[in-house]
Amino acid sequence: MSADPDRTAGADAGATETLPVTEGVEADRLAELLGDLVRRRDEHLNADAAFEVHPDDVQETLFTLRDEAGFDHCSCVTAQEYDDRFESIYHLKKYDDPTQEVSVVVPTDKADPRSESAEPVYRTADWHEREAYDLVGIEYDDHPDLRRILLPETWQGHPLSKDYDQDRPQVVTLQEHANPLEEDHKDSESDTMFLNIGPHHPATHGVLHLKTTLDGEQVADVDPDIGYLHRCEEQMCQQGTYRHQIMPYPDRWDYISAGLLNEWAYARAAEDLADIEVPDYAQVIRTMSAELCRIASHMLAVGTFALDVYGDFTAIFMYAIREREKAQKVLEDLTGQRMMFNYFRLGGVVWDIPEPRDEFFERARDFLDGLPQATQEFHDLLTTNEIFQLRCVDTGILPPETAKSYGATGPVARGSGIDVDLRRDDPYGYYDELDWDVITQDGCDNYARVLVRLREVEESAKIIEQCLDLLEDWPEDDREIQANVPRTLKPDPDTETYRAVEAAKGELGIYIRSDGTDTPARFKIRSPCFSNLQTLSEMAEGEYIADLVAALGSLDIVLGEVDR
Repeated sequence: MSADPDRTAGADAGATETLPVTEGVEADRLAELLGDLVRRRDEHLNADAAFEVHPDDVQETLFTLRDEAGFDHCSCVTAQEYDDRFESIYHLKKYDDPTQEVSVVVPTDKADPRSESAEPVYRTADWHEREAYDLVGIEYDDHPDLRRILLPETWQGHPLSKDYDQDRPQVVTLQEHANPLEEDHKDSESDTMFLNIGPHHPATHGVLHLKTTLDGEQVADVDPDIGYLHRCEEQMCQQGTYRHQIMPYPDRWDYISAGLLNEWAYARAAEDLADIEVPDYAQVIRTMSAELCRIASHMLAVGTFALDVYGDFTAIFMYAIREREKAQKVLEDLTGQRMMFNYFRLGGVVWDIPEPRDEFFERARDFLDGLPQATQEFHDLLTTNEIFQLRCVDTGILPPETAKSYGATGPVARGSGIDVDLRRDDPYGYYDELDWDVITQDGCDNYARVLVRLREVEESAKIIEQCLDLLEDWPEDDREIQANVPRTLKPDPDTETYRAVEAAKGELGIYIRSDGTDTPARFKIRSPCFSNLQTLSEMAEGEYIADLVAALGSLDIVLGEVDR
């Protein structure tokens, strides 16, 4: 989006201006549909249109775009501060066609940053707006639960606002130094009981605290309490240079084997911003390595889930770790690292297939040759196991429309029958040149989500095998691993983009706004785990407490990515 020099802050910005006509039937049709709700038309690199609306018209605008134009996926909410205004951006897509994108821009007055909440339209806006309030300071009227989400309630100031004093000591009352976990207790006036689950417990998949209210053994309410692993990743990226200093950070978001998928999310956004075209040879290497990461991530997800639901450590969990280790070994040979790869570069990858190439290809193919037998073992031990089926079939139900409202993506969405996958629907890398299938299941339960991951492992193996064939036959004099990228990147000021990839856990998106320097003015991370975790209350309420543990495990979250 390009901010005009004469753009004024507050609710009346652009109210009297004529909307410019932009290329594209979709943008003009949407402008006609929204009518007087649109106060200004902007530009956004990836979106069909970007419309600025009044803070009091947010819900009407979003309802219109959702119900009449089909934009049923609110993928991300970005909040930021300019010198003259605050701004919220709702990045909208369609599950049926994620390439159709529209941005709804809501500027608010600098002295009173306040606008309508989008939560009545998209349930996922609940947490996204809480994060915007927490880190930037924008308030949302009619929000059902507007409080901090990543930082303690006693935190002073908003860390991503321009007037935030990083050196200011955080002074709280003695009462606030008490243990923040409320004691487990039974309500004297009812049959309900309050129970803390986590934050320091292996079944919470990291430092996650679930404030759980039980009615007997059934879950009456569950409130995920996150932020224990918040590390200011967005702020650190805003202080790093595009070319050299940002790429090491993505590995640390989803640190469970999925580092290259994270790196690709940043690479895709920055390459879009700087108009960098990646050579085909590098795209094949990226595609192969990303799918190795997907297999490693899914193997760990299946193994830990089996550990959650019936405590099988010696067989299923260790079998899963064994297969993950094989994928990790191939990745280690390629990148030189086991987890924090830092292998992608803007414009390509850091180096070619290791020499001798034949040995690398042989090791990779040996791994693929043993994978069918390994996945069959998981089906024998896991998916056909009667105990496993009793714990997982018809538990943790997540209907498709509910999943869409919460912005669920990845195996969580595909386990609810939603046929969406950015590798196919918004092609990048070399995926559109390869033969593979998107896996969906209609069960909408814990069992379906496990089946999706196991079947996706098989599809990833198909992709890797095709990539190996291409790399082996690639002409030696055409093995270009990087585009010619300037040493210092300074994208045009006020250029904005949102790009996403299909990470192991769903849509991992990056929003970047440039200011003409070699560091981003705003860097926003759209974590699939952050959105997927919101669905837990829908899946668990009314179920038994044991089913709550299974539902949480089926989401395959990692708190490094949730909290960032």
